[in-house]
Amino acid sequence: MSKYITTPIYYVNGEAHIGHAYTTFIADSMARYERLKGENTYFLTGTDEHGQKIEESAQKNGKDTQAFADEISATFKNLWDEFEISYDKFIRTTDAEHKIGVQKAFEKMYEKGDIYKDFYEGHYCVSCETFFPETQLVDGEFCPDCGRTTNVVKEESYFFKLSNYEDKLLKHYEQNPEFIMPKSRANEVINFVKGGLRDLSVTRTSFSWGVHMPASINDDKHVMYVWLDALLNYITALGYGQDEKLMNFWPATTQFVGKDILRFHAIYWPAFLMSLDLPLPKTIGAHGWWTRDGEKMSKSKGNVVAPKEVADAYGYENLRYFMLREVPFGQDGDFSQRALIDRMNSELSNDLGNLLNRIIGMSGKYSDFEIDSIDVEKYHSKELNQMNEVLDSLDNYMETLQTHRYLEELWRLFAIGNSAITEYEPWAKMKQDKKDEALATVALVANILAKAVVMLSPIMPKTADKVAATLKFEINNESYKKLVCDKKLLDIFLIEKIDPLFPRIEEPLMAEAPAQEPNKPVNDEEPQEVEEDNLIEIGQFFETSLKVGTVVEGEAVPKSSKLLKLQVDLGEDKPRQIIAGIKKSYSVEDLIGTQVCVVANLKPAKLMGMLSEGMLLAAKDDDGLCLVRPEKSKKAGTPIG
Repeated sequence: MSKYITTPIYYVNGEAHIGHAYTTFIADSMARYERLKGENTYFLTGTDEHGQKIEESAQKNGKDTQAFADEISATFKNLWDEFEISYDKFIRTTDAEHKIGVQKAFEKMYEKGDIYKDFYEGHYCVSCETFFPETQLVDGEFCPDCGRTTNVVKEESYFFKLSNYEDKLLKHYEQNPEFIMPKSRANEVINFVKGGLRDLSVTRTSFSWGVHMPASINDDKHVMYVWLDALLNYITALGYGQDEKLMNFWPATTQFVGKDILRFHAIYWPAFLMSLDLPLPKTIGAHGWWTRDGEKMSKSKGNVVAPKEVADAYGYENLRYFMLREVPFGQDGDFSQRALIDRMNSELSNDLGNLLNRIIGMSGKYSDFEIDSIDVEKYHSKELNQMNEVLDSLDNYMETLQTHRYLEELWRLFAIGNSAITEYEPWAKMKQDKKDEALATVALVANILAKAVVMLSPIMPKTADKVAATLKFEINNESYKKLVCDKKLLDIFLIEKIDPLFPRIEEPLMAEAPAQEPNKPVNDEEPQEVEEDNLIEIGQFFETSLKVGTVVEGEAVPKSSKLLKLQVDLGEDKPRQIIAGIKKSYSVEDLIGTQVCVVANLKPAKLMGMLSEGMLLAAKDDDGLCLVRPEKSKKAGTPIG
């Protein structure tokens, strides 16, 4: 079965940042995972290089537009190559083959009657390359997405009959619940479509940097509008409209995007495909944004995280592990050096690296580095069953894009290995003349490591290969089938000594982001107004995700006079655990079955060793504390705003 995985094509108005890296890491991991399983997999990434914004940026930098696009595109490709991203094709919208495919698609839509010519008058945001109806603007003139001033544009345009596809899209969402992941994002899209779709302007005449019209239409003053041009890259990369030998990979398995461009991919893109009589992707996976130390990243603040800088300081694969482990897919994540260092020291160094060192040390002392699995099943059936249970659970997490849960579950294997050493004490068994039992424990842990690094390889390929080489096997589809699918054990081998994989880090290796002075005006790409005391822009408010939740379970936290541990249903795949300091005002019995208001995109934190995945809204005065609740019962997960 063929698998096709894509990232969005990245806009060349600036170099790659940490958000681009996250999208690429997760897509690359998925592609590597599918190849490991033996699937015929094609992985696409690239750059989006057309549009008014690029033309203006090139002029601003005093460069020819194509030369400017070449320069920025190369920074993305070079970085992905340095990071050993396993893409099969790096597409550019300035590629001649892409332009031909776009023109072919335009012709087909036009001949079908889905594209017509008319005049457009509306508010246009150059930064977002998007038209907005006046009802969506902030204060009648500002872009609802980026906050910048829009321009009133009136020009001749070709339109795509998006309104014709409203019912078909809603039917597809209903019949294919996995089309938009995570499912919590689907309601945003569905509600937008239910609000009514207007026909979409797909050409412009006010600039020339884009794909020109097909010769058959004979209208040279128009160029394709950026979203029609850009979205079609996913099929032009497979040869659409030309040599279509790679079109057998279509439809895409998973198309990864940031949440800010979900609407384009979940509404416009499937409508275009319906018009072209092509099947729709299986899943559009929309991830959240990244902040730094809890603050939105901005050039003016000097807190933008450059992925190469982090990789140079801490190691590329360590960064990759951190980002895929740190945040649930779909939620916003926060980058901090302290969090990265903590995960490296605790999970990579202690759990994985130290376990390998212990096995090397014990096998060297007890058996001249020879490891034989002959007695593992005899003495460790319990641990083998635990290990196989974990291995069997992993595929579901990757299929549902939950890399954080995939890694969390995978790390249980190292816990099983470390617990086995503590429980069975091979050193004591050697003193008791029970060498076969001691060596069986050593071999058990070697097998746990082997199976674990096979499954770690999509996330940390070079690290996994190093461990596999130490255990004298190669990671490939054959070893995946043997060790994971068929649950076989390692053949007898001599383990190889290596240097510690993850030396501990005591201090940050990069300069910390400068602290932002409160209410200090910033100089970003455009002038900003001086803020009054503690006022925020509407865009900042909408970065906070407030949702209605239903309390389904709860218990008091032992040894705490304030905390309750609650399970709150937010309409997601499973309830959130929230640790709330409301014990003096509410009992668990008061709360079960009632509704609360939750800050849903708060970074998870540990309180008394327990993970809290959100915060309840409450008000407190001299009369005490009370929870903020909806006036009427609402469906769990209903947004507040």
